[in-house]
Amino acid sequence: MTDRSDESRVLQSWGEDGSGPMNGAVGHGVAHAVLELIRTRPGVSTICDLGCGNGYLAGQLGAAGYRVEGVDASERLIGIAVANHDSARVRFRRGLFGEPLARQLAQEQVFDLVVSVDVIEHLYRPRTLIDTAAALLNPGGHLIICTPYHGYLKNLAIAALGQWDSHHSVHWDGGHIKYFSPTTLSRMVEDRFALERLHYHGRLPWLWKNMILVATKRG
Repeated sequence: MTDRSDESRVLQSWGEDGSGPMNGAVGHGVAHAVLELIRTRPGVSTICDLGCGNGYLAGQLGAAGYRVEGVDASERLIGIAVANHDSARVRFRRGLFGEPLARQLAQEQVFDLVVSVDVIEHLYRPRTLIDTAAALLNPGGHLIICTPYHGYLKNLAIAALGQWDSHHSVHWDGGHIKYFSPTTLSRMVEDRFALERLHYHGRLPWLWKNMILVATKRG
C-alpha cells in the first residue's frame, strides 16, 4: 500500500524552483517546438495547460496572445507560476486530473486546445489525462501531448552503451512511471481523438529526445 504522506512529499518537492523552462535547455527547446506547433493550429485562442509545472510554457503562450489556464497538482509549483507568469491572459490553479476538475473547468471555459508537456509519463493512470483533456474540448478541439520518445533502436543504443540502469534508475523519488513508444501513445488517445501526426524533437533520427502527438477530438 502506498503511504499518502510519501506521495504528498514527492509531489511537493517535484520540479525545479526557477521560473524558466523546466529541464533546462532541453525544456526550452521542447517549449519552443510546442509553441510553433500551436501557432499552426487555426482558430485557437483559448488553451488549457494540463500539468503546467512552474508556468513557463503557459507564460510563453500568453505572451504569444493566447488565453491560458494552467493547472498543476503541486501547490509549490503553482505558487512559482503565479509569482512569475500570471498575467491578464494567463491564470493558474491547483488541481488533480479527473472528472471533478474537468467539470469545474468546463463550467467556466471550453478550450480550443489542451497541451500537456512531459506529464503523462509521470501518471499511474495516464488515461485520466486523456479523459480530462477530452472533457475540456469541443468536438474538433486540439490535443498536444509531449513525452520522452522510446523506440527499439533507442532502447538498443541505451543498452549497448551500458546506460540501461541509469536511464531507468529507481533510486530516487518521483520520475517516470510509464515509457511510451509512438504506437502506445497513439493507442492511448485513439478512443477519443483522431491522430493527426507525431512530431519528434532533439538528437538524431530514431534516437529522439521527445515525441509530440497532435490529435483532434472526435465529434
